[in-house]
Amino acid sequence: MTNEMEMRLKGYGLTTAEILYRMPDHPSLLQKFIWQHYDLAPEFPEMKSFLKFWKDKIEGPLHSVRYVHWKLISPTEWRALKGDFILH
Repeated sequence: MTNEMEMRLKGYGLTTAEILYRMPDHPSLLQKFIWQHYDLAPEFPEMKSFLKFWKDKIEGPLHSVRYVHWKLISPTEWRALKGDFILH
């Protein structure tokens, strides 16, 4: 498994999805689920895999999915700095 920094350098960014779904026993009620994972935009393979799992295995039918993606770091933003911080 690759570590977090390697994933970020490969273009992965933090994806957060707000999933609204219907309660199985009370279909008129909506419940919210928040999902976060590192994913690769614009294909979002991790999120698509999770939503497929949800549809196949979880009883609460999906109402809507809103998501944001934040690419935290890219190779062009990474730079090595050398310096010291002296405190007291």
